Amino acid sequence: MDILATARKRHTAKAYDSARRVPEELMQQVCSLLRHSPSSVNSQPWHFIVASTPEGKARVAKAAQGGYGYNASKILDASHVIVFCSRTDMDDAHLERLLAQEARDGRFRDDAARAGQDAGRRGYVRTHRYTTRDMPQWLEKQVYLALGTALLGAASLGIDATPMEGFDQKILDEEFGLHEQGLASVVLASFGYHSEADFNAGLPKSRLAEELTFTFV
Repeated sequence: MDILATARKRHTAKAYDSARRVPEELMQQVCSLLRHSPSSVNSQPWHFIVASTPEGKARVAKAAQGGYGYNASKILDASHVIVFCSRTDMDDAHLERLLAQEARDGRFRDDAARAGQDAGRRGYVRTHRYTTRDMPQWLEKQVYLALGTALLGAASLGIDATPMEGFDQKILDEEFGLHEQGLASVVLASFGYHSEADFNAGLPKSRLAEELTFTFV
């Protein structure tokens, strides 16, 4: 796989072919990419709601109304839609869950290594909770790492995708009872195959020049 060619080729789909579905084995790969995305101190502060049925997509599309109505068809006509959710806090239960999983996966050579990982992660949590006081923003940043991983991964599999921040978060959070689960919706992404109505598919990619984008020292 030529990852640079994939990055150059991918685009944000503006219209989907509702008759075409992404094979489940390919979407399972996208889901696996989400699970294996990087996150600060391996915090994994996310949850993903995958809507693949007409009923499921209709529930997500409830949040695309009014000023966000332009995104409704990108949800309803797509093969799959994923709601990217962030934890609203890093509570003890989640921290203990992470540590236990790391132990099962063999990441600690001894008890001291386990204790060090736990102390380091909790140190970051305290910093963002009490010092910088930006806990929700810090956790949401990790979710966007997962989004980027999924978008590039989908393109490598020949799947079109559309990231969307244009939706009513309050409606979506209530629809799926997210607050009761300690979660909040952050961003949506549709996956499928673009239709002929997708004007963006035929446009050249536009990026600022390298000298305006990088500083090499």
